[in-house]
Amino acid sequence: MPNIRFFRPLIRPFAYFFRSQGASCLLLLGSAALALLLANTNWGPAKYFPGVWNEHLRITLHHVVLDHTLLDWLNDGLMTLFFLMVGLEIKREVLGGELASLHQAALPMAGALGGMLVPALLFTLFNYGTRTAGGWGIPIATDIAFALAMLQLLGPRVPLGLKVFLTALAIVDDLGAVIVIAIFYTKTLHLHYLYLAFGTWSLLLFFNYLRFRSLWAFLPLGVVLTYFMLESGIHTTLAGVLLAVAIPYRATRPRPDMLQKLNQQLSRLRNKTHWRDADPHRISAEMEVLGRLSSSPAQRLEGQLHKLVAFFVIPLFAFANSSLVIAPTAVQGLVTPLGLGILLGLVVGKPLGIGTMCWLTVRLGWAELPPGVNWRQVWAVGILAGIGFTMSIFITLLAMGHHSPDTDTAKLAVLVGSACASALGYMLLRSTLPAPK
Repeated sequence: MPNIRFFRPLIRPFAYFFRSQGASCLLLLGSAALALLLANTNWGPAKYFPGVWNEHLRITLHHVVLDHTLLDWLNDGLMTLFFLMVGLEIKREVLGGELASLHQAALPMAGALGGMLVPALLFTLFNYGTRTAGGWGIPIATDIAFALAMLQLLGPRVPLGLKVFLTALAIVDDLGAVIVIAIFYTKTLHLHYLYLAFGTWSLLLFFNYLRFRSLWAFLPLGVVLTYFMLESGIHTTLAGVLLAVAIPYRATRPRPDMLQKLNQQLSRLRNKTHWRDADPHRISAEMEVLGRLSSSPAQRLEGQLHKLVAFFVIPLFAFANSSLVIAPTAVQGLVTPLGLGILLGLVVGKPLGIGTMCWLTVRLGWAELPPGVNWRQVWAVGILAGIGFTMSIFITLLAMGHHSPDTDTAKLAVLVGSACASALGYMLLRSTLPAPK
């Protein structure tokens, strides 16, 4: 049997990569680039791409028949996990984070509101009365992973308050996008399945009220809720968020009780004459039990979902939905009302809306800037919020459909606009920060 120590130097760089914050963004960017390359290469297996996503997968469970394309399974099924994680993040920030009090939440909420309204108005200004007018929701979204990754590139020079502000801003922005999807991009509505979905959600809330702590009491019903929501005509993104609302956030044991148990354990360790007298396996097991008791089901699920979503679901989504052929007509589409509406909405509308609303909120005395943060940095973060990528492409598919000629134009505009926002926001923010030591 080979010695595992021999492989550690080879494995360590990969382990470090998957622990780093920017790793998922690099994987996401690589997935999109590979999809673009394959879609524009007519050689070997690449010539069957992206047609493979139109292949059907059929699943039959008794009288329930699910027959969808691979792209639909991904966008309507796997992406529910992404929105479940978004819902858990929103819940964490509202109940115990930066959105827990009105004073804390005022600045990011105002910025997010401006960052949605102004891009939507700019898009409508260019597309009013055209067939693409329904795409106003495309430039309102922010890809939180990419935006935070741009801050990460600048290292410890970025003030902590600025990172917290961007995180809270993007979470409120995601909540707004979910509401927009649920209200404005639901084309057909089947009330029978909607009532069943509401009943399932009510049962989940009842489990929360009874203080069920096992995730197995919630996740199977979450699958049922997703099915009913899909059949009702409302997109399954809402099912993920509703499931997150129902999963308990409170810890299993009260905080004073947990602190007392932790102090008892530390006292036992201090009373040992020699550390070698303590059994490390027993100590580790007891600390793991304390960790499980001090965490909530929502916290545990969010931690388990993070790597699955960051390193599998989102890159796969980008790989499947970035497969557009960059033909001369697609490039020319960037100067059409649709292309200009998305580009200007992301690159101009986002920072204009965020910066203006934040300035107005501070001016009226409803909020104040985070410690160590100045107005140039707020405007730079507003530009970074124009990185729409994942969420903007997702809304594009809902607004334009999967096979419309306008879909490729919108996708290309999202990619170009997100790239411009990344570069401009990074350069402006870098110029406002102190020089690295």
